[in-house]
Amino acid sequence: MTVTASGQAVPSNVNSTTGLAVTALLITAIVAGSIVGLSSPTAGKFLSSGTDQTLLVLISLLFFCVQLRSVAHGFANARFITLALLANYVIVPFIGLAIASLFLQGKPLLFTGLMIYFLAPCTDWFLGFTHMARGNTALGAALLPINMGVQLLLYPFWLWALTHNTGIVDFSTIPNLLMQWFLVPFIVAQVARALCAKIFSSSVFERLTNWADIAIPLATSALILQIFAGNIAMLSDHVGTISGILLAIFLFFVATFLMNEGMARLFRFDYPEHALMTMTTAARNAPLMLAVTAVAIPDQPLVYMALVVGMLVEFPHLTALKQLLLAQKGRKITKLQS
Repeated sequence: MTVTASGQAVPSNVNSTTGLAVTALLITAIVAGSIVGLSSPTAGKFLSSGTDQTLLVLISLLFFCVQLRSVAHGFANARFITLALLANYVIVPFIGLAIASLFLQGKPLLFTGLMIYFLAPCTDWFLGFTHMARGNTALGAALLPINMGVQLLLYPFWLWALTHNTGIVDFSTIPNLLMQWFLVPFIVAQVARALCAKIFSSSVFERLTNWADIAIPLATSALILQIFAGNIAMLSDHVGTISGILLAIFLFFVATFLMNEGMARLFRFDYPEHALMTMTTAARNAPLMLAVTAVAIPDQPLVYMALVVGMLVEFPHLTALKQLLLAQKGRKITKLQS
C-alpha cells in the first residue's frame, strides 16, 4: 500500500506489469473455459453450476475493499467531485449510447452488455493507475465509495432502460435481488473490514486488504471460466461480433479521452486533477457489473460476453493512458523550465 498525504491507502499492487498479467489471466480463463466446455459439455455444465458461489465471493471481496471513510475527503473538493459525477453519469452514458447504437443495433443482448460496461465507472484499480500517473489519489479515494453507491442505485434504472422491451428481466425480483446479493453482503463486508481493522495490527490489516485486492481478478477469472465452460456453444456462434465490440470500445476510449482534454482546459484542472479525471472516466467497473448483471440477468452469456471483452482491453488501455499523461506532464515541465 502507498499512503497519500491525506492518509488514504492506495493499493500499490496494481502496476503496468500487474495489469498485463491480469489481462493474460482473463484470456487464460476464457481459453480454459472454452476448452472444457467444448471437450466435455457435462464438465462445463458442472463448472457453471458453481457460478452463484463464485459471484458471492467476488461481490464480498469488492465490498470489503471499499473505504467509506474516504468519502469525507471529497467534500474538500466538491467542485471536482461534481464534475466527475457529471462526466461519468451524464456525458459518458450519451457517448456510450451513440457508439453502442452504431455498432450493435439489432443485437439487443450484446448491446445491453456493452452499455452496462460503458455506464459504470471503476471503483478499484483505476486508483492504482492514477497513482502511477502522478494524479490526485487522495481525491480519487473519495470517488471510490461514491461511484460504488451511485452506480448501484442507478443500476435498476439502467436495466429498465436497456431491457424493458426485451423481456429478459423480471423486474419484480430486482428489489429482493439487490437486497440479498448487494445490500446484505455490503453491510457484512464493511462490518468485517471494521472488525479486522480493530483486531489486527495495521501491517497485518494492510496485508489482508492487499490479498483481497489480489483475489478480485482471481475470482473474476474463475467466474469467466465458469461462464465460458457452460455456454461456449452459444458464444461461439457470435465470435464474429467480437471485432465490432472491440472497435466500439476503442472509439469509446478515444471519445472519453477527448472529453477529458476538453474538460481539463475548460475548467483549468491542475495536472493531478487532470490525471484523476482521465482515469476515472476511462476505467470501467467490469468486475462488479459482471457480478451484478449475472445476478439480475441470469443465463444470458451474450450480455456477459460484451463485459468480458471490455475487461480484456482495459488494462492495456489504462497503461497507455498512464504513459500519455506522464508525457504530457513532462512536456509542461520542460515548457516551464525553458
